[in-house]
Amino acid sequence: MTRIAVGGFLHETNTFAPTKATYDDFVHGGGWPSMTRGADVLKVMRKINVGLAGFVEAVEANGWELVPTLFAAASPSAHVSKDAYERIVTEMVNGIVAAGPIDAVYLDLHGAMVTEHHDDGEGETLARVRKAIGRDLPLVVSLDLHANVSPEMIEHADALIAYRTYPHVDMADTGRACARHLALMLKSGQRFAKAFRQLPFLIPISWQCTNDQPTQGIYQKLAALESDAVPTLSFAPGFPAADFRDCGPSVFAYGRTQADADAAADKVVALVEGHEDDFDGRIYSPDEGVQLAMELAKSASKPIIIADTQDNPGAGGDSDTTGMLRALVRNRASAATGVIYDPQSAKAAHAAGIGATVTLALGGKSGIPGDAPYKETFVVEQLSDGKFVAPGPYFGGRDMDMGPSACLRVGDVRVVVGSYKAQLADQSMYRYVGIEPTAQKILVNKSSVHFRADFEPIAEKLLICAAPGAMPADTATLPWKHLRPGIRIRPNGPVFTPTSPSRTNG
Repeated sequence: MTRIAVGGFLHETNTFAPTKATYDDFVHGGGWPSMTRGADVLKVMRKINVGLAGFVEAVEANGWELVPTLFAAASPSAHVSKDAYERIVTEMVNGIVAAGPIDAVYLDLHGAMVTEHHDDGEGETLARVRKAIGRDLPLVVSLDLHANVSPEMIEHADALIAYRTYPHVDMADTGRACARHLALMLKSGQRFAKAFRQLPFLIPISWQCTNDQPTQGIYQKLAALESDAVPTLSFAPGFPAADFRDCGPSVFAYGRTQADADAAADKVVALVEGHEDDFDGRIYSPDEGVQLAMELAKSASKPIIIADTQDNPGAGGDSDTTGMLRALVRNRASAATGVIYDPQSAKAAHAAGIGATVTLALGGKSGIPGDAPYKETFVVEQLSDGKFVAPGPYFGGRDMDMGPSACLRVGDVRVVVGSYKAQLADQSMYRYVGIEPTAQKILVNKSSVHFRADFEPIAEKLLICAAPGAMPADTATLPWKHLRPGIRIRPNGPVFTPTSPSRTNG
């Protein structure tokens, strides 16, 4: 029987963010399933939108035996601590070694991990796994669409396959694609030729959404390029907030011959580069966005939804800045917003009780320039233990734990306050504290794009606002130091010129 060792270790690192990822953050999961080991991995990885879950489903249908090691993921943040990385990777590699005779390894990784001691977290992980299993065993990896792919990742894996949707509704599908490719490798005994290309400009995440052009069309054309000669082909727009050499978009192709792989990769590169002018759009200031939303709401039958994109915890923000809340209150909007991460305020609301008024210094504790706690008296409208299921397309039925939570009201603005961080990408993240999102005039979500999977069907119009936060909508405003020389730091933007040498791994 074919035996496959599997594991997962996912983190999207914003090196400009204020808070690092500790081992405890991976234990909790922060919107991902909590850390799971051994046979429990196969119990958890079922019918949820995670790469490993899709792989498990497909492989079991093939009749293969799975040897699970470890699954660990945490909310995007600053660097993964050395302690967390070493403990998790060591356990995963040891689990692969202890699996006994195996035919292949599959890993569910993100592709944009930076640790305190390794710029290229996934490159280091794959190097260690490859050393443990030798050169002959196939190693196949699913990656996030936001992966910052490095030459080292390409070298050590036999195939990298990235998501094709943002919002990420195809994470499990990508795991299934990895299973199909691995089956092809095992049946044919063939190692496919690799082609890897890094593109010359960063793409802000707000304009990577695959519901819109140009990205939607790029992925449609990419899929059409796959064939028997090129069984898998990926475009990763990248996560443009990781300050290291290999940050940025990339294309990677696997072909029967080197010529097949090269031709497919070059076609996608030309396609993406031809759309450089299109990777941009209008971003509003908080007051501009709120005022426009209020005007649009007068004649709207559905909510106007604003992305508080720069404080997106899915991109390393702490989900606690108050710029958009202030704009809502200042303009006397009727609205709901969330989730503001503030365990102390949530605790105070629970102590006060439903119906009470409570004076708080809400949010603003992450130290973002231009931001501060919002000092105000709120009405406690609803309380929750923070446990619920998120059934929408992004979370895909995942069990959520936001910790003690509350709905607080000031004027006609309702605020979801939680004790853990997760981007507001599911309607249930309003409902769990008693807010019906479809009944609101305006919704302000701390998310960039993922919210669109569940909220676009209920939205009259979507707007993007830039209040202070850790993930600037304009990548050119970040203080880059370690990118590769010559890359443009936004579409049609200035070229990066290093002022100091990049740090090295190790």
